[in-house]
Amino acid sequence: MVHDRIHAREPTHDRDRWTEGVVESTVERDGHWVARARPAGSDRPADETVERAGDGSVELVVTFAVRDLFLRRLDVDAGESPVGCRFWYRKKRR
Repeated sequence: MVHDRIHAREPTHDRDRWTEGVVESTVERDGHWVARARPAGSDRPADETVERAGDGSVELVVTFAVRDLFLRRLDVDAGESPVGCRFWYRKKRR
């Protein structure tokens, strides 16, 4: 399975390859963590390699280990939902 890349903090490398987004929802599916996100700011050009839903959102699939690391680095309390949090992502081609 192909996994996407997510960062809770702004990347310091290859910044032009990352898209800033906002978490819209999360769910566990098939042993993975799936975050639905929308790109932050409508003025940013769309990444041509990302498959987007009709509303402009994307689904990002990561392992639970990556989820745990991501949630620890976000500015949220333990057990709090990441919905509404800003983050950076790279969608892998499928």
